[in-house]
Amino acid sequence: MSPRRNKVLHTAACALALAVAITSGAIALDARDERTAVSGSAAPGAGVGLLAGGDLGTQVTSLQAHLRDQPRDHASWAALGLAYVEQARTEGDPSRYPQAEKALRRSLELRPDNDPALAGRAALAAARHDFAGALRDADLALEQNPYSERALAVRIDALVELGRYGEAARAADVADARRPGIPVFTRYAYVRELRGDTRTAERVLRRALGSATARGDIAYVATQLGGLAWKQGDRRSALAHYARALAADDAYVPALEGRARAQAASGDRAGAVRTLEAVVERHPLPGPLVALGELYEARGDKAAARDRYALVDAWVSLARAHGVDADLDTALAAADHGDRAAALRAARAEWERRHTVHTADALAWALHVNGRDEEALPYARRATATGYRDAAFLYHRGMIERAAGDRAGARRSLTAALDLNPGFSPLGARRARQALAALEAAE
Repeated sequence: MSPRRNKVLHTAACALALAVAITSGAIALDARDERTAVSGSAAPGAGVGLLAGGDLGTQVTSLQAHLRDQPRDHASWAALGLAYVEQARTEGDPSRYPQAEKALRRSLELRPDNDPALAGRAALAAARHDFAGALRDADLALEQNPYSERALAVRIDALVELGRYGEAARAADVADARRPGIPVFTRYAYVRELRGDTRTAERVLRRALGSATARGDIAYVATQLGGLAWKQGDRRSALAHYARALAADDAYVPALEGRARAQAASGDRAGAVRTLEAVVERHPLPGPLVALGELYEARGDKAAARDRYALVDAWVSLARAHGVDADLDTALAAADHGDRAAALRAARAEWERRHTVHTADALAWALHVNGRDEEALPYARRATATGYRDAAFLYHRGMIERAAGDRAGARRSLTAALDLNPGFSPLGARRARQALAALEAAE
């Protein structure tokens, strides 16, 4: 069999595995027996009410069994719906979302306006990237219970993802006054990070980690600290935080992905590849797939890289089939590794829905790769205007400035990107150095 035929079959097999991984969860969760548990680490705040403590998959099984005996227990239907949302998030499996929607609807049918179900519906909307719907349902839940931890947290998330940062900061202050704890602390920290206040963000996250006792909480908060350190170019601290997260949950995908990026930047690309290969074998999500593809591409294995990028398209298609708005994922991946015209369409669609630093960056970069740099430049500037420190944003701005003829601006932005985090991307950092060298040589 030819090598090309082998590669085609391999890609097809990977796509089939992805489809099976996503759809098999839906089949299992509809089964009428107790073999439905799917292990996963709950996010901070997931352990609220009936979800407090223990393994999430075990609690799903327990709730299912309880509801077979007590089908009119609205509180348990709400808890089950939220558990499905958490499983979708932790497993990267969007097939859980229809199950969550059904469970939450049933809870509200049994008792209209019960705040746990409304808060769960807000969490579901946020998970599907319907942030306007998430804000609406969070507000409805807070009308019923102003101290709902889940609703307070989702309200902050929704405002952040809608780009309403001032309102998000005020919402974080209100939540901190009403329900201080890990779910609120982590949101509070992120709002401060978006404004460039990384010192406060780190202090709050350390406070949250110090109060964490559940394994899921420890893994989540330590990973947030790792990501914050990584964005500031502190690879050693990032690796230490990721190690702390993985000591709590050795299968926590965001920690594994973050550790792999830090490993690659520290020179251990082989270790990074091994980590990411193990991750995508179980959880073929866009972030790890793109990171692995770029590592393959950086070492010259473009065929393997293309296979991984193709799987991102497969994930996006399946996510959309289960009600997830995946335009931002499409725009970011396709701009560098796929259909550039599709990247621009997706970025424009996302910008129409919400004006955040991330959507501004995605639209700027999609315009750039389509040769529309004058149009891209205002969006690139907007992406960096809040003080949020991300080397990839600075790299994108610098490359756009260079293409638009602003050589001085390009030098400043590219230098800032590499000074902030010299290993922010195996491909991007290399291209930034090459562009900066070319600019300096032309002087």
